[in-house]
Amino acid sequence: MSTTAPSSAPKPKKSSKSAKPAKSKFAAVKGEGGGKSKGDAKEKDKVHRLSLKGSSKLVTEFFEYALNSILFQRGVYPAEDFSAVKKYGLNMLVTADDDVKAYIRKIMGQLGRWMLGGKISKLVVVISSKDTGEHLERWQFDVQLLAKPKKPSFSETPTDTPTTENPSENTENTPTHPPPPTTPAHTKTEKEIQEEIQSLFRQITASVTFLPMLDGRCTFNVLVYADGDAEVPMEWGDSDAKEIDGGEKVTLRSWGTSSHRVDTLVSYRLAD
Repeated sequence: MSTTAPSSAPKPKKSSKSAKPAKSKFAAVKGEGGGKSKGDAKEKDKVHRLSLKGSSKLVTEFFEYALNSILFQRGVYPAEDFSAVKKYGLNMLVTADDDVKAYIRKIMGQLGRWMLGGKISKLVVVISSKDTGEHLERWQFDVQLLAKPKKPSFSETPTDTPTTENPSENTENTPTHPPPPTTPAHTKTEKEIQEEIQSLFRQITASVTFLPMLDGRCTFNVLVYADGDAEVPMEWGDSDAKEIDGGEKVTLRSWGTSSHRVDTLVSYRLAD
C-alpha cells in the first residue's frame, strides 16, 4: 500500500506514501499494563506514552528540517527562496515560499499523526529530474521504535511467555526461578540528542562534496513506509519505492531518543 500527497502542490511538490504491510509493532502503545498492580501498570504506561509522544513529535520535527535542508543543499529550489533560522544550536535554512511551506507542513501534519500511532518504519525523500523523471537521489531515514512494551492479550493466553498474574495451580514440583534482570533503557539528555542531530545535519551539509551536481530542473517525492493498517487520506496516492538501480550508497550518522532511533542512508546515481 502506497500513497501520493495532494496534487495541488506547488512546483516540484509531489509527495508519496509508500506503505508496505508491516508487523503491528506499535500496538502496545495504547495497551493498558498487565502487571500485578493495575494502578501501577496504568501509571507506567502513561509515563511511557507521554515519553513516546514527545519523542514522536521530535522525530517529526527533525524530518521537516531535514527535508528543508536537503531541498536547499541539493538546489531543488533557488537559494533565495530560503531563510535562516536557529534550530538544534545550528543555523538552519528553511523555505520562505508560502506555498512550499504550506505543502511541507501538510505532509508533516499527516506524518506526525502516523508517528503518534506508531505506524512508521521509514521515511524517504527522492529527488528526480523534472524533465526525464529519472530518480537521481534517495534519502532514506529508517525509524526504529526502541524498548517496545508488550501488549497484553485479553482474548487468549500466550503459550510462550510466562506470566506472573496467573501462576500454575500445581507448583509443587515446578522449580521457581527469579525473572531475568532487565536493563533499563538509557534515558538520553536533551544535550546528547541535540549533539547527535547536529552531527547528522553537518553531514547533510557536507554531502555536496561527494554527491554529483544536479543539472536541470528537479522535483521531489516523500515516501512513508508504514504498517498495512495505517489510515491513509484520500488525497494521497499510490507510489513505488523509487529505488535507484545500480546507485552508490553512503550511510550517514544515526541519532535517537530514548524511544526512537533514526538511521540515515543516501543513494545516488553516478554522473555519466
